[in-house]
Amino acid sequence: MGVSQVPDNASPDNATGGTAEVTAAGIARLAGVGRAAVSNWRRRHADFPKPVGGTETSPAFALRDIEQWLRDQGKLAEVPLRERVWQQLVGHPAGTAAALRQAGAVLLLVHERPAVWQQLRTAADDTELTGVLPAMLDAVLAARLGPEHPVRGLTREALAPSAALVRAAGDLAAADGAPQAYAFLLGRHLDANPRQYTLTPPGPAALMAELAASAGPLHTVLDPACGAGGLLTAAQERAGQETGDGTDGAGTDGAGDAAPQAEAPDGPVTLHGQEADPDLAALTALRLALSNPGARVRVRAADTLRADGFPDLAADAVLAHPPFNERNWGHDELAYDPRWEYGFPARTESELAWVQHALARLRPGGTAVLLMPPAAASRRSGRRIRADLLRRGALRAVIALPAGAAPPNGVPLHLWVLRKPGDGRPPVPQLLVVDTADLATGTPAGRDRPDWQSVHATAVEAWQTFDREGGVEERPGVRRSLAAIDLLDDDVDLAPARHLPPPAAAGGPAELARVRDRLTATLARTTELTPRPEDGDTPGLAATPRWPLTTVGELARSGALVLRAGGAGTASPGGGATPAEPGGEAGGVPAVLTDHDVIGGGAPSGALPEAPASEPAEEAVLVREGDVVVPVLGGGAVARVVDDATAGAALGRNLTLLRPDPAALDPWFLAGFLRGTANTRQASSYASTATRLDVRRLQLPRLPLAEQRRYGQRFRDLAAFEGALRLASRLGEQLVQGLHDGLTDGSVAPD
Repeated sequence: MGVSQVPDNASPDNATGGTAEVTAAGIARLAGVGRAAVSNWRRRHADFPKPVGGTETSPAFALRDIEQWLRDQGKLAEVPLRERVWQQLVGHPAGTAAALRQAGAVLLLVHERPAVWQQLRTAADDTELTGVLPAMLDAVLAARLGPEHPVRGLTREALAPSAALVRAAGDLAAADGAPQAYAFLLGRHLDANPRQYTLTPPGPAALMAELAASAGPLHTVLDPACGAGGLLTAAQERAGQETGDGTDGAGTDGAGDAAPQAEAPDGPVTLHGQEADPDLAALTALRLALSNPGARVRVRAADTLRADGFPDLAADAVLAHPPFNERNWGHDELAYDPRWEYGFPARTESELAWVQHALARLRPGGTAVLLMPPAAASRRSGRRIRADLLRRGALRAVIALPAGAAPPNGVPLHLWVLRKPGDGRPPVPQLLVVDTADLATGTPAGRDRPDWQSVHATAVEAWQTFDREGGVEERPGVRRSLAAIDLLDDDVDLAPARHLPPPAAAGGPAELARVRDRLTATLARTTELTPRPEDGDTPGLAATPRWPLTTVGELARSGALVLRAGGAGTASPGGGATPAEPGGEAGGVPAVLTDHDVIGGGAPSGALPEAPASEPAEEAVLVREGDVVVPVLGGGAVARVVDDATAGAALGRNLTLLRPDPAALDPWFLAGFLRGTANTRQASSYASTATRLDVRRLQLPRLPLAEQRRYGQRFRDLAAFEGALRLASRLGEQLVQGLHDGLTDGSVAPD
């Protein structure tokens, strides 16, 4: 966390110098800079306040001293109100979650009954305020969330130390609006505790809501594992699109694809959620109530499988991102539960218990969309339940998503689309399988940020066509409809990749012929570029010249070049960051030049991480034509001169940028000498698991600019030769693999 407070009754003149402490991350937020800037201030300014607590790796500073120092340095005019409220939350004696529950309830009161709040705010002193507030909050919570709402514990005793927080929350609502104020505070809390909460990202949430809405209007939606409420907010936004009255959700965005609109609901959407964590259930109920004013909200705090909060519900749609691989889900005590209509799940099949719970809470003909681990489609312990889901037409589609779509990010998760039988229509003996994993490759988004526009469009178009017509036209490697009877073997393996025919080998024989022609031309080019060691020899040059040497560090100090470290920079949530220089990708967000791109000679392939919802985007280091980029990990001798095609990309982690002054240094000369084996060896340090290059210790000869350019031209020729070799290697591998695939699938004849 960025900030922490001492108890409210602490003396303002105590040793900490105030009522609050702040870490380096909190200082960065106060001043609107990155954490690296705070570290630099500590090193360069002898008068920077000394730590008063924390640890050696995460020291804490007195907030009052930090504020005064920032003002003296002209770096801070006033602590923002948002930061003041956040500091009060994290320092609350009851804990951040409890304080956020109190602040959220107050914000709901401000939002729902502003006149009542104004009367309280202006007329009551602190004791009177916290004395009458519990009854006011209970009334507004019961009216908005129902009598069984999870926002409990708002008693006179609990609110007694919170008068300052209550007033500050009201002030923040007046400044930003109550929904926006709560979205900021909740977003900051979730960002500060990433290991405690598993969140469904906006892309998958919007896709799941779109798939669920294809069958008709969403009057009633249930998320039985609602977490922070992202799926329910996405469902409300989807329903708002149908009515043309969408609202801004707190952290979940629609994907923006044009899709056929379902019939508009004729009344408010009712959002039902259940969450086992009582604190998170309360925070989520407040989020849904504040960010979805047109919806009825009902949230329960209980274990869904053991204590179903909505046993009589018949929802239009169920959306869920259930916990994966649970062993203690209630297997022993729930053996005879009526929800197991398709079979009693094994202890290792908790996901299939969630699937059957979702079906049990749907109306006949309702749609459920669940985010599932890929193993649930193929584990033998679940094959009987999968078989019965297919036989009865309940499981309608399995859609494979790209890796990185949702936590756990290293696994390509699946979406299961289910339809509850019993609406008078006969079971559909078909299953749709879709694989969107390859749609994220070859895009600037990279693996960490899949290309959701393509993924969303492909999945929605396939599902809507299948749902409307009972089948889809096959696209090798992407989608296919299968007869359920063909899947009912000993394994009942439903993984899409196992049932989709591969695309034609390398595009078919015609494409293979084009690859061969390119390879032939590239090999000829490689022969032309093959260097001769004697070319460029200087007559009379000694076998081992002894030039006067300088280091990169000395050149940086003299102003002959600028050094920049990579890795900084974030994109605003939803990809709205705008680069400071030309060369960015679509939408104004630059691709990231990674260390793998530099080593392999490839185009920028990474993506900037999204900034937390509560933080502004941090500006990235953008490369320019003529910059030299050097990887600092791995121990290899690599240096790359940035060309026009790469200019404008963001500099990735584990890279150092050298920006030479053209009047003093030739970039190709610089890059060429940095690649010398002896040079990188003497500038490297060695650890037990990695080798790190100290770029400042790399050496260069002191040569006149004209002589630098002679060497630079030779290094440029070597780079062209190296690029031709890389291209020939890639084309050769493509041709060989394409011929193997073509010969084995019959698209290429052996003679």
